Amino acid sequence: MATRPFDLAGSPLFVAEGIFAAEIVAECRRRGVLAGAYALRRPRGATFVRRLARDLAEQRKAPKVLVRRGVALLRAEPAVLRRQTGLGAEAARAGEVLRRVAGLLAGHSHRS
Repeated sequence: MATRPFDLAGSPLFVAEGIFAAEIVAECRRRGVLAGAYALRRPRGATFVRRLARDLAEQRKAPKVLVRRGVALLRAEPAVLRRQTGLGAEAARAGEVLRRVAGLLAGHSHRS
């Protein structure tokens, strides 16, 4: 795994998102900079439909390939979520994550 310097430039918080964000949870916790770690838990069917619509609109690959890939990702999603929670992220729905992050931001704005 590659490493590179990361500077918050004075910001009290940062958000890491994406499928690999859970990879840094343990190190952030060890360094005392972890305010929260979340893995989005979304309805799998809705995710499948959104992904397929996006990929079809962008004409990324042949429709048959996109459907096959989408079904494979749909089936793999529980394992991905288990891995992320195993790395220290908490599974939560998007609305809950947004509320928690807003709370973190509000807490930091009062301290400034």
